[in-house]
Amino acid sequence: MLDSTEPKGLVPFTEESLKLIKQHIAKKHNEEHEEDDLKPDSALEVGKKLPFIYGELSRGMVSEPLEDVDSYYYVKKNTFMVLNKKRTIFRFNAASILCTLSPFSPIRGTTIKVLLTFFRLLILISVLTDCIFMTMTNWSIWITAIENTLLGIYTFEILVKIIARGFWAGSFSFLADPWNWLDFGVTLFEIITRYSPLNFVLNLKTVRTLRILKIIPLNQGLKSLVETLIQCLKKLFGAIILTLFFLSVFSLIGMGLFMGNLKHKCLRWPQEDENETLHNRTGNPYYIRETENFYYLEGERYALLCGNTTDAGQCPEGYVCVKAGLNPDLGYTNFDNFGWALLALFRLMTQDYPEALYHQILYASGKIYMIFFVVVSFWFAFYLASLFLGILAMAYEEGKHATDEKSKKEPTFQQPISKLQEGSEEAESKTTQIEMKKRSPASMNTSLDVLEEDTLRHKEELKKSRKKCPLCWYRFSKFFLIWNCSPCWLKLKEFVHRLITDPFTDLFLLICIILNIYFLAWEHYPMSDDHSYLLSIGNLVFLGIFTAEMIFKIIAMNPYWYFQVGWNIFDSLIVLQGLAELYLANIEGLALCQSFRMLRVFKLGKYWPTFEILMLTLGNSLSALKDLILLLFTFIFFSAVFGMKLFGWSYKACVCRIDENCQLPRWHMHDFFHSCLNVFRILCGEWIETLWDCMEVAGQPWCISFYMMVILIGNLLVLYLFLALVSSFSSYKDSTSEENNEVKNIQLAMARIKKGVNYVLHKILCKKQNVPQETTDHVNDTYVKENISDHTLSEFSNTQVFLKDKEKSSGTEKNTMTDNESQSLIPSPSVSETVPIASGESDVENLDNKEIQSKSGNGDSRDKIKQSSSSECSTVDIAISEEEEMVYECEKAKYLKNGFEQRSSPGQISRVSKKAKIWQNIRKTCCKIVENSWFRCFIGLVTLLSTGALAFEDIYIDQRKTIKILLEYADMIFTYIFILEMLLKWMAYGFKAYFSNGWYKLDFMVVIVFCLSLLGKTREDLKPLTSIKFLRALRVLSQFERMKVVVRGLIKTILPTLNVFLVCLMIWLIFSIMGVHLFSGTFYECIDPTSEERFPVSEVVNRSQCENLVLNESMPWENAKLNFDNVGNGFLSLLQVATFNGWITIMNSAIDSVGVNMQPDFEYNLYIYYYFISFIILGLFLPLSMLISVIITNFNKHKIKIRGSNIFITVKQRKQYRKLKRLMYEDSPRPLPRPRNKFQGFVFDLVTNQVFNIIIMVLIHVQAVTIMIQSDEQSQQMDIAVYWINAIFVILYTLECILKLISFHCYYFTIIWNVFDFVVVIFSITGLFLPMTIGYYLVPPSLVQLILLSRIIHVLRLGKGPRVFHNLMLPLMLSLPALLNIGLFIFLVMFIYAIFGMYNFAYVKKEAGINDVSNFETFGSSMLCLFQVTIFAGWDGMLNAIFNSKWSDCDPDKINPGTQVRGDCGNPSVGIFYFVSYILISWLVIVNMYIVVVMEFLSIVSKKKSRTLSEDDFRKFFQVWKRFDPDRTQYIDSSQLSDFAAALDPPLFMAKPNKGQLIAMDLPMAVGDRIHCLDILLAFTKRVMGKDARVEKLLSEVESGFVLANPFKITYEPITTTLKRKQEAVSATIIQRAYKSYRLRQNDKNTSDIHIIDGDRDVQATKEGVYFDKAKEKSTIQSQI
Repeated sequence: MLDSTEPKGLVPFTEESLKLIKQHIAKKHNEEHEEDDLKPDSALEVGKKLPFIYGELSRGMVSEPLEDVDSYYYVKKNTFMVLNKKRTIFRFNAASILCTLSPFSPIRGTTIKVLLTFFRLLILISVLTDCIFMTMTNWSIWITAIENTLLGIYTFEILVKIIARGFWAGSFSFLADPWNWLDFGVTLFEIITRYSPLNFVLNLKTVRTLRILKIIPLNQGLKSLVETLIQCLKKLFGAIILTLFFLSVFSLIGMGLFMGNLKHKCLRWPQEDENETLHNRTGNPYYIRETENFYYLEGERYALLCGNTTDAGQCPEGYVCVKAGLNPDLGYTNFDNFGWALLALFRLMTQDYPEALYHQILYASGKIYMIFFVVVSFWFAFYLASLFLGILAMAYEEGKHATDEKSKKEPTFQQPISKLQEGSEEAESKTTQIEMKKRSPASMNTSLDVLEEDTLRHKEELKKSRKKCPLCWYRFSKFFLIWNCSPCWLKLKEFVHRLITDPFTDLFLLICIILNIYFLAWEHYPMSDDHSYLLSIGNLVFLGIFTAEMIFKIIAMNPYWYFQVGWNIFDSLIVLQGLAELYLANIEGLALCQSFRMLRVFKLGKYWPTFEILMLTLGNSLSALKDLILLLFTFIFFSAVFGMKLFGWSYKACVCRIDENCQLPRWHMHDFFHSCLNVFRILCGEWIETLWDCMEVAGQPWCISFYMMVILIGNLLVLYLFLALVSSFSSYKDSTSEENNEVKNIQLAMARIKKGVNYVLHKILCKKQNVPQETTDHVNDTYVKENISDHTLSEFSNTQVFLKDKEKSSGTEKNTMTDNESQSLIPSPSVSETVPIASGESDVENLDNKEIQSKSGNGDSRDKIKQSSSSECSTVDIAISEEEEMVYECEKAKYLKNGFEQRSSPGQISRVSKKAKIWQNIRKTCCKIVENSWFRCFIGLVTLLSTGALAFEDIYIDQRKTIKILLEYADMIFTYIFILEMLLKWMAYGFKAYFSNGWYKLDFMVVIVFCLSLLGKTREDLKPLTSIKFLRALRVLSQFERMKVVVRGLIKTILPTLNVFLVCLMIWLIFSIMGVHLFSGTFYECIDPTSEERFPVSEVVNRSQCENLVLNESMPWENAKLNFDNVGNGFLSLLQVATFNGWITIMNSAIDSVGVNMQPDFEYNLYIYYYFISFIILGLFLPLSMLISVIITNFNKHKIKIRGSNIFITVKQRKQYRKLKRLMYEDSPRPLPRPRNKFQGFVFDLVTNQVFNIIIMVLIHVQAVTIMIQSDEQSQQMDIAVYWINAIFVILYTLECILKLISFHCYYFTIIWNVFDFVVVIFSITGLFLPMTIGYYLVPPSLVQLILLSRIIHVLRLGKGPRVFHNLMLPLMLSLPALLNIGLFIFLVMFIYAIFGMYNFAYVKKEAGINDVSNFETFGSSMLCLFQVTIFAGWDGMLNAIFNSKWSDCDPDKINPGTQVRGDCGNPSVGIFYFVSYILISWLVIVNMYIVVVMEFLSIVSKKKSRTLSEDDFRKFFQVWKRFDPDRTQYIDSSQLSDFAAALDPPLFMAKPNKGQLIAMDLPMAVGDRIHCLDILLAFTKRVMGKDARVEKLLSEVESGFVLANPFKITYEPITTTLKRKQEAVSATIIQRAYKSYRLRQNDKNTSDIHIIDGDRDVQATKEGVYFDKAKEKSTIQSQI
């Protein structure tokens, strides 16, 4: 058994088996090399079922020790195997080591049987019971008794496992499983804390909650998934270290910039004691306690922050900005030390409530520091997030690939059994169907055949769901579910069947479904009685229609066949729900059933293939990912229980610290439900506000640790689930070929309707059709063509035959350009052929000639293209379908008008030809002008100037008279220039060519905008026309190729997702309709006008009490600005929930809602949270994965079309991309020459030594540590010490710079890193001495530290820092061209929306999200607002301020100083359009940015792993070759081949020992045992790539490329090969050995000593012969392979 690997029968484990194992252990060290080839069989892993090929399992073998059938475990791990009744494999250690009983011990045997029977189920029930009791907060005696019982069960489990497996005895012992460590530790700790007389801290008792994680090892799927995630963490290690590094660096920068700034507040100036106020500026804590002296904005909790710089927040009159008091947000938001700065940066990285931190910093430090937040947001929220996504995607794909390979390798001997079972089931079902068809009459056979298609469509579903039914059920179904009563009934069935299968029936049902959805979405509040009555009647009508449909289908199909179709079952459930709703309508409390009406929306799936396919894909994906979903819910449950046990008591005891009324807030962890909600909120990305409360009541260490655990682990699980869903949706195909009968019927009905309409129109319009008139027109056409072709069009083309061929061709050739492609911005070959413009002006770039030929046709392409260009300056060949056809149409109309009564005279012909020549010269001149590069640059400059001029038109434009006048004149000049350009292009290209180009259409629209804006300035009533000036910026799109590329790429990736987007919109419609049913009219509340807070329910219960509250005076009964009173408001509210902006306010209103006209109460409807949780999961998470998956699919599809290049870069940038890629893969730079001077040489050796570089890196990190230990308001001695430490670092860095200058000379400045270090030294010295000259107030003390800290960027330098950093930075560097283009496009979109916001929202009342920092008064402030919206931060507050459109909220007659505009009201409809459209556009663009980086990362990884070679690999090969062939002879000696192969980089690298592999390559050898470079390269390439037709093509390309690069290659004739040379050596050795043996036999006369010596040599020669025989066999096998 020890040597056999063949499958054998089951053998009991006996004493002899144990002896063999012990003997094997004794010989293990000597035979270890023979066992290295053994590997475990994946089909025989623990937990899997034993295959039937190993024989039947008798009763006597169940739960008994058996010899392990897997040789790997039996031979190497020394185990035996035990099987349960289900043939599940369990393994145990056979050797007795460290308290392990013998396998034949009855005690161990009993414990093994216990483990294999009910024990696992008992433990699972115990754990689930324990989980339930952990969620309870009300303690009682019986709960304690149950917990003691459970503790006893867990203790018994541990004892049983220790006895059965052994405590520490090999791979399957108790402690070999890490989960057993957890069980043992938790149980031991619980026993100690429960029965020990010592009083343990309450936090230590929460260790018991770790037992929830015991669910994971009890489920094999969860256990393997956790192992996979641990492997993912290992791969994420480099990215985690890089993230921590940048978090630390940006935290230090934040400390240097903002330390202590958030304590600056506006303090009331005490007139009676001015000296005291001045003293307070230096830090007197007197005013810290006097919070009433600070200035507070209305409704704000914390004092207004301010700064002493010009662009910082300013204090109102009567207040002065001083540093006093605490930091905002209970003192937790600051940069006063490294810890708090790190927390603030982590908050910015996770983008949690970032707008508040933005405003605080900008108020206290100035708007210029917005650059810091932009960099942080890009680096952390975008790039590092993309890295994590890329690594997780790579890990998931690797795991998926490994699982697929594992499943393929598993034996297939279990398949025949399952196939036999399926075959018997199918045969049984077929016989049943045949019998049922026999019972059906002949008239029904046709109907059954038609309906059979529906059954076949759901065949797979039936296979999955069908269970083995008893015979009585089949008899029952045959008798009761097949209705064939009488001939009249059969005729009725046939009639009904024809009715329901008619195409117009399906069309009618589809219209009813759409109308029903419209009626559902029509409901709103308030609603009149007539409207309500109409909706109720409509509901009854639709319910009746759907009921009739169900009844008719049951009659036609029989119940047996009706319920075989899934859609029919769903339809029946819809009907039953509607009927139940009618029955329960008057019962109070059951009105919620109306919300289930929205399920009727899903009936669209029957007629919408995309909807059906996506829903099926979603179902299959969720089923496949059930283990991952279960793991996520397990973690959420554990975190909720852990948080409740850890902080629940603290929230109750210390609630007064966070609430003035000492009441628990909405978000706490006192009970399990609120703790679950808190964990869910953390996973949604909102955690900082609840963390502040937690730190107030429970302390900082525990809260921060708990929150970091939930954020990091939870987000890892969520991201992994998201990527798994995206990967599963990638298999989705929007196919229209596989359509069901309903879709075909709809198409057939529409075709019939169209045919009927066309027939009617034909009869009406064509009654007086005159056939001879057509003939006359044809003759006239021919005559016109002859005249024009002879005289006019001949001036445009040198061939007249072309015109005749053109007229003979069909009209479809014209339509390909005019109808389809000319209307799109996407380039097409037809546009490039027909539009006579230069390549630089063309809309098309990098078109493949093969693609053009394939579309235009091989035979006709030469005839369709002119032999000469239309103008001398044109750079492309053009077709004659533009200006010529336009002139032809004009001349044709002229001749038709004259009636062709007179022919042209020769004089007329000469005059026409002269005019045509003049016209041609004019057009040539215009073409030269518009295609001139200087003209294009001029137009581009004018475009930028006209766009940039819009930024000056802010609210201060009326106060700047000169600028206003200049802008008015500039607008006129720009308008005239663009009109002139348009006219020139009309002259050069013609109208048809001009308007067939999408970019020129855009230019024409912008010219119209210019003209309208100028027209609006002439008259007061046309002044609103000036507000469309922001559209002028769209012209930038058509002027710059980078913008065009981005627009095309976005169209290619986004337009195909429109169908999926509509499906997601339908899901949102369902939730919006449900929200209207649940919350319409319930968000109203009675507000106290003095405090602007809601009256408590104890004072006001309903609306009537609110209106008669105080002396019969009405109090404001106000509605929430965001509500669910109609479907439109519901969509907007759901959008805020989806972006997690303002969602807490919406949820609070829903949770407090009581009813219509009822005063809301605190958490009255607590379980309404489930509605929002369901929407976030089903309406946000899943649709988002659908959309992104389809976008990625389109991205990859178009990327393949352009041969793997990025679709967001231009042709020039692709060349730059290749150069950049070569630069990034470049090895260390060329070594600098060593100076000949001894002193300089010594210094050169010193600074180039690796130890010197290490010392410099240590100094850089030490300097960073000195910044970390600093804090705000530190002692004066610390300030002095920091100053001198900085001086020391400046001296050391200066010394380094001087040493390098001495040794490198002028070469010092040829390295960019040295230039950077030199600049740092210069600025450091300046910053060190500058405060002494101009004062410490003008130069911040942290300036020198930040300058010195910039040298930490050396960590990212290749060769200086970790290589993993360089590898992780590589995708960013390679994605920079595409990211730059997309970034420019985003900036343009932001620019346009900023100007639009300035025109519409500049004077909106400042409240909520619009304040002194974020507003639309100036261009800079507008860009700041849009940056927040781009990262989905704070747009709810801005929209809330724009919603102020009533007299109670704003003043429409308010005078705005310095301008003629009155009022501060907003426009809600414009605001909604503004923010929603910008959010959609920015989201789509940002998603593509993520995809660019992630795809670049995955492509880099795939290229490293795939067996492919790139240009960089060949370049590195020749770099290594130069070292072995310095004379460039193209040859190396065969003895150097092994070293050369070991010196190469992967994948060409060949590690030593490699001589056997090199010999097997059979490389040609020239005279002198030399091998040529090309032969080695081709052989190594073939070894890496394998054998394939693609490889042969690559080898030929490599060889041809080498010949071109080395034209003076020395020809040679190989005389042998490496394999032949080795065979010759082996043959010579064999001959020498035989000859030596012959001589020894003949030399009997020699002495015995000599004979003995010769005998020893013979033995030695024999050993050498055996060795060479083995080498020969090995080389022969390798050559055959």
